[in-house]
Amino acid sequence: MRGMTFFETLVALLAVAILLLQVTRRMRLPYPGILAAAGVGVAMLPGAPDIPIDPPTALALFIAPVLVDSAYDFPLGAARRMLLPLFVYAVVAVLFTTGVVVSISALTVGLPIAVAITLGAIVAPPDAAAATAVLSNLPIDRRVDALLKGESLFNDATALLLFSAALTVQATGGFERETVLRITLAAPGGILFGIAFGFVVSRIMPVIGSTVGGTLLQFVYAFATWLIAERLHLSAVLATVASAMTIATLAKIDDPPRMRVHSFAVWTTVVFLLNVVAFLLMGLQARRIVEAMSAAELQRALWFAAIVVVGVIASRLAIAFLFHAIVAFRHRRGHDLAPFENAETFLVGWAGMRGLVTLATAFALPANFPERDLVVLTAFSVVLATLVIQGGTLAPMIRILKLGREDKARQEIHWARKSLAQAALSRLEGEEGADVDAVRLAYREICESSRYSPKERSRNWSLAAVLAQRQRLDELREADLIGPSQYLELQEDLDWKQLAVVSDEEKRIAES
Repeated sequence: MRGMTFFETLVALLAVAILLLQVTRRMRLPYPGILAAAGVGVAMLPGAPDIPIDPPTALALFIAPVLVDSAYDFPLGAARRMLLPLFVYAVVAVLFTTGVVVSISALTVGLPIAVAITLGAIVAPPDAAAATAVLSNLPIDRRVDALLKGESLFNDATALLLFSAALTVQATGGFERETVLRITLAAPGGILFGIAFGFVVSRIMPVIGSTVGGTLLQFVYAFATWLIAERLHLSAVLATVASAMTIATLAKIDDPPRMRVHSFAVWTTVVFLLNVVAFLLMGLQARRIVEAMSAAELQRALWFAAIVVVGVIASRLAIAFLFHAIVAFRHRRGHDLAPFENAETFLVGWAGMRGLVTLATAFALPANFPERDLVVLTAFSVVLATLVIQGGTLAPMIRILKLGREDKARQEIHWARKSLAQAALSRLEGEEGADVDAVRLAYREICESSRYSPKERSRNWSLAAVLAQRQRLDELREADLIGPSQYLELQEDLDWKQLAVVSDEEKRIAES
């Protein structure tokens, strides 16, 4: 009996993932940890293939789209306001965690220093995709949310520069002047290139806006930014983040909304698929490593991985509380930056889930890298443990520590909608006519309402009218009174009408 092909294995994992997503949604659990475990389970099935992947391809394929998706929605103003916390968690925490992993390696299995630094760089950075996925349905304080998501954008650059330096030392036995200069210029050069490239892309996008080609261009530019930066020996992470933020900053208020709606749906699906494929490939590689190890080697690797997991989690908690103490001390001396609450600090320290970045950098290790199997298995263990242990306990932790901000989030939305309605009324001030009065009346109702949603009775009648139109449209198609193209056009019109009257929850597409 032949073994499963990669495509068959991928389809099997996607089917399992869809089922598990329904379970996690009903149990209010974050899906990444469950998905990671499912990837291992499917990979362990008899006949699952052993599929190698080109290391540079792994980095570009799995990291670039996730960074673009997260960076595009991360406000530049938040990055400026939280510059110090972002620097601590994106740079200091990565270096400190790497140092802890190096110490553990030296005291336990005696890894060479370059190999230990490489492992530290791989497991040090929390992941943008994991943080976003876990926190998407857990309303928390806006500053905490911004810190966790912003940190996971920029810490990748620190980790990958450290990763590149360690690989260079391992391959050459030391640093040459040219290598030192290249690494020094990688970060600022990557930022400048990303800004310039984002500016160019933002000028091209309106030309092909509201087309499928426009959506494809978004993926092309995401991959191109990464690949070109790599060719120029610049920080591909910072280039990708800078380009996405530049495009978001240059976006105009009159950009077609259709493009945003379509792009959001496509990017949500693609980023989710990348998560599934990454965990599958890592699971396949973990299975091969486990099968290739002897019982003694496997015991050594699992023991070492367990210690590294504890060290990585403890390192982040230590950094979180140390920084909290420093900020609290400075705040008492009159500095503006206010400290988090103790419970929020613990949440930040606990929310250190590893994900795609750790997986992809582990993929990128050369085949002849010393102790490669040990390093890859340890990296996968850190990802699996942090997603399952930390990610799985975040929701109950937020409830126990009373950190949920559901009511505050709803109040912010309500206040913002009233503010938007007031802006609309200001624009219509002085305009006359029955049609203007009708629009003005709708916005006044928003400003005067205790909560913004169409009145229940009005919404029900509007929905009933749209559904009656849908039934009539189907009858016209069945009677062959309209063609397929006309049917799709009218169906889309009715979709927009229905979305205009349904509740806010029904408008959203959830990942789980």
